[in-house]
Amino acid sequence: MAEEAKWYVVHTYSGYENKVKDSIEKTVANRGMQDLVKEVAVPMEDSVEEKNGKQVEVKRKVFPGYVLVNMVMNDNTWYIVRNTRGVTGFVGPGSKPVALSDEEVRKLGISSVQFNIDVELGESVQIEGGSYDGSVGEVSGIRPEEGIVVVALNIFGKATDVEVNYTQIKKLD
Repeated sequence: MAEEAKWYVVHTYSGYENKVKDSIEKTVANRGMQDLVKEVAVPMEDSVEEKNGKQVEVKRKVFPGYVLVNMVMNDNTWYIVRNTRGVTGFVGPGSKPVALSDEEVRKLGISSVQFNIDVELGESVQIEGGSYDGSVGEVSGIRPEEGIVVVALNIFGKATDVEVNYTQIKKLD
């Protein structure tokens, strides 16, 4: 019987959250363990702050010093995460990691929701809103678990991939 992946909270050095996320993802890919370590997340939120008298939208870490990992807990996965540079340990009593409950996962908004994104690779779309409002490009990637569409835009004569929320794109006929 295959064990179900659960969400665990990993404590990191402050400021190392994204490095830890990248390191875990690379190690998992190198060892072919994507079936055991499903997702690594650094929860971010949009916030507005004032800089030089202007309102600027910035992304902030919701839990500085913590990374969330969706994985099947066993000796190998525990070892990979625990021995990643920048990780100080799992959250839980002693050295025993404790999985987040379904209720906690729901409150964090990290449930494994698949967004229903109605575009296909290679399709032409127009971006509506954000920095690239009105830009037209071709879909070069889709990440349904994150609600992200990667659009290849021609910026200064060079193809550049930009990530946008699926709600910010409109199919072109």
